[in-house]
Amino acid sequence: MTPEEKKAFEEKLYSWVGKEIAPPTPGLDDVNEAMIRHWCEVMGDTNPVYTDKAFAEKSAKGGLIAPPTMLQAWSMEGYPMAFADDKDPSEQDGQRQLHAFLSENGYSAVLGTNSDQEYFRDLKPGDKITAHTIIDKISEEKATAMGNGYFIETRTTFTDQNGETVGTMQFRVLKFKPAQAQAPVTEGTDNAPKPPTRIRSVRGHDNSWWWDQVEKHNTLPIQRCKGCQTLRHPPRPFCGECQSNEWDFIASTMEGEVFSFIELHYPEIPGYQYPLICAVITLDEGTRIVSNIIDCKPEDVAIGKRVKGEIMVVDEDNTIPQFRLV
Repeated sequence: MTPEEKKAFEEKLYSWVGKEIAPPTPGLDDVNEAMIRHWCEVMGDTNPVYTDKAFAEKSAKGGLIAPPTMLQAWSMEGYPMAFADDKDPSEQDGQRQLHAFLSENGYSAVLGTNSDQEYFRDLKPGDKITAHTIIDKISEEKATAMGNGYFIETRTTFTDQNGETVGTMQFRVLKFKPAQAQAPVTEGTDNAPKPPTRIRSVRGHDNSWWWDQVEKHNTLPIQRCKGCQTLRHPPRPFCGECQSNEWDFIASTMEGEVFSFIELHYPEIPGYQYPLICAVITLDEGTRIVSNIIDCKPEDVAIGKRVKGEIMVVDEDNTIPQFRLV
C-alpha cells in the first residue's frame, strides 16, 4: 500500500472500535443441569457442587451451580455458526465483516491468542444468559513471527434475566499477512524437522550465572546475601531482608522434601515425558525450588516425602535439576 492507501485503510479499520458485532444474543437454553453434567464429563471435573444436588444443597452454594468456565457456553450459537460465512456479507455479524475487510487487504490469516474471563456470581439452573459483544480494541500494525498484522480484541458482557452483569470475557485474535512459507520439508534431508525438546528456561541478567553453575559445574547453587547471610531462590539482585546487593552462593546438597506437587495431564507438551510430576521442593538449606520428580508412579508422590536431586542433561538444549523419591 502507498502511505495514502494505508492511512485510508487504517481509518476504516479503526472505525469498527466500539461497535457491537451483533445485537444482544440470548442463550438458546437456560442454564441447566444436563449441559452442566455433559461439560463436567468432558472436562473431567468431579466437583460435586456442579452435579450432586444433595451435596450442593448442603454446601455454602445452597444448590447446584454451573462451572464458572461455562460462562460463554450458555450464549454460543451452536452448530449453525459453522455456516455463518455462507450468508450474504450484509447479513453477517460485525466481527465477520471486519475480518472480511482485513482479508480483502491481504491480512488473510487468523490466530486466536488469548481469552480472559471475569466472573461476578455463580450461575444456577434457570438463569437466562445474554451476551453483549463489541469490538473493544484494535492494535497498531505489529510484526510477529507469523507475519505482520493487527490484534483485535472483543469484549463480551454477560447479563442475566434481571439485566445484571454476571461475567465478562476479553477475546483476542491476530489477523495477519502470513510470513513467507519455508521450503518444503523432506525426510532425511537437512531441513527435516528435529524431534521436539522441552522448553528451555529463560536466561537473563539476574539468573544467567545460576544456569552457568548448573550446566558447566554440575552444581545447584543457592544465592546468599553477604550482608545478612539470608539464602534466596530464585536469583534476584537485592536481598529481601536487608536490601543489600552484595551476594555469593553456596552449593545445595540437593536433598529435601516435597512441599507441593501436581501431575500435569493436559495438554501434553511435545518434548516432555509423561507422567509429568511438577513439584515445589523444600531444600534442606531452607529455600524452595520448582522442578520435576521423575522415575516414580504419581500415586507414590506425597507432601513431605523425601527427595534427592541430581543435575541431568535432559536434551541437547537443557541441563536441569531433577529429583527422585528417596
